[in-house]
Amino acid sequence: MRLPLELPPGLAGDDTSFAGAGRWADGSNVRFRLGLPQAIGGWESLTASKLSGVCRTAFPWTDNAAVLNVAFGTHSNLQLWQGGVLYDITPASGFTAGAVDGAGSAGYGTGAYGVGGYGLPSVTDYFPLTWSMAAWGQQLLASPRNQTIFAWTNNTAAKAQALAGAPARVTYMLVAPLDGGYQVFALGCNEEVSGTFNPLCIRHSSIRDNTEWSTAASGSTAREYVLTGGGRIVAGRMCGPHMLVWTSDALFLGTFVGALNQPWRFERVGRNCGLIGPNAAVVVGQTAFWVSPDRQFYSYGVGGQPQPVACPIRSDFADGLAASQGDKVVASSNAEFSEVRFDYPDARDGYENSRYVALCIAGADAGAWHRGVMSRTAFVDAGPTAFPVAATAEGDVYFHEKGHSADGAAFAWHVETADTYLDPARTMLVREVWPDIKDQIGPVTMTLISRFEPQGPEHRVETAMAPGAARADVLTKGRLFRIRFAGQSSPTGGRIGKPTLDVAAAGRR
Repeated sequence: MRLPLELPPGLAGDDTSFAGAGRWADGSNVRFRLGLPQAIGGWESLTASKLSGVCRTAFPWTDNAAVLNVAFGTHSNLQLWQGGVLYDITPASGFTAGAVDGAGSAGYGTGAYGVGGYGLPSVTDYFPLTWSMAAWGQQLLASPRNQTIFAWTNNTAAKAQALAGAPARVTYMLVAPLDGGYQVFALGCNEEVSGTFNPLCIRHSSIRDNTEWSTAASGSTAREYVLTGGGRIVAGRMCGPHMLVWTSDALFLGTFVGALNQPWRFERVGRNCGLIGPNAAVVVGQTAFWVSPDRQFYSYGVGGQPQPVACPIRSDFADGLAASQGDKVVASSNAEFSEVRFDYPDARDGYENSRYVALCIAGADAGAWHRGVMSRTAFVDAGPTAFPVAATAEGDVYFHEKGHSADGAAFAWHVETADTYLDPARTMLVREVWPDIKDQIGPVTMTLISRFEPQGPEHRVETAMAPGAARADVLTKGRLFRIRFAGQSSPTGGRIGKPTLDVAAAGRR
């Protein structure tokens, strides 16, 4: 008797292996395309030079001469890739290098050991230094968290300089397009009159003048707003013509209304759905996806309400996320595969980003999740670059989804089913597996695992299959079976179709 392996797309690892029967239960560096699992693409170096410091933000844009630029903000530097060369454009003054790791937010029991009086809350956030970046025309605006905004004017021989008039302390900066003009927003900043930092204060420059921040200047369209509620602003994103602003507790929707005294209106559209870190949100089309401080995934479309996103592998993410390192979570998109991806620091590996989870958001595989072990501290989608760009904690920068190796070296991938009864009434003998692997590159190891009881001992039969292998002899008996496909070579790859098991009844046990 021959039984084909036909499973729905996506990993479902939160259930016990037995309860998740009929699903893919585990995997790493394997996505689902048109219902079938396939190894992700490889990566190749963008530059032989290494970044200085740990990169938290990457931002690509093209200037008026169609020259591609990619800016990288690390805990110690601001650097620029252009024409294959890496330039240091770190501000010569006004910039202070920050921390690599987080130590918790302001509050009792947080902050660096020995800082502040005993039993008193710290008054400072102890966070890894992150950056917010945007293009102002062909120029770069870059703001290191809790410092001012800097501008770089497309001269690789020059350093970035503090933007005139901008607040001295800015949590997050973004640029809002507006009817052909622009405004720079400082989200969480110093109030104009008092100069006091207010974590819920929003200020923006005049239209098409990023150096005019005074609300009292003649003809100025600069304004100031203070969000209601508690917490602090974490970050913002543009979503079409609207602005989304996350606090540590809530989501606010910013709408341009054009009133002279209050050009923008901010209204709270969700509570208990704040943002875990400034890089933990991404907008795809007209929908935002993010991670909240309680390690839940959310989505929001303008006109609706924030909604939790069901994730059948959330427990592994939530339990593994390193405490006090949530500011390192990076959300990104991959338009080629209709994915959103969240890179995060897993406590099993230390304090630095080491793993990711990803969700397909459109097409036949919408709702399918996958994950992987991979160290990426910054990640940004293709466009204007030809491929997605990512950075590692060691300072390497890669084009992703390019080739089938880890910059010439091997990388590992695997996908594994849950335990499944082939016949609940009796034991079965599996004699052969007929592989169905398309575009196989390098050897693929197939492992068949059998058990007689859900918590009984396992018996494993492992076979290395070369491309084009017709069958694998396994000969193993049991009641429950699961199958695993894995690759680790340079190059490596493959798309798992519908392998067929040749089985026979083996009686009762």
